[in-house]
Amino acid sequence: MDNSKLDELQQAYKQAVDQWVAAIRAEEALATPDHSEVAMERWDAAGFTEQDAQNKAKQARDQYKDGLRQLHYGI
Repeated sequence: MDNSKLDELQQAYKQAVDQWVAAIRAEEALATPDHSEVAMERWDAAGFTEQDAQNKAKQARDQYKDGLRQLHYGI
């Protein structure tokens, strides 16, 4: 694996983490003084979006780590 491919994997990981952080903040912003059922449903939906973003970040991290293993260990 060459450095340009590793750079791409690293950048994809960083972008995925940035999206995850944004999803966390969006979920946090929905924890408002509005105690309605509608507000709770929006909050729940944001929680699912955050989980999806977390999974994407972990997948991108694993791909980057696999690239590093291939570079350093040949596996």
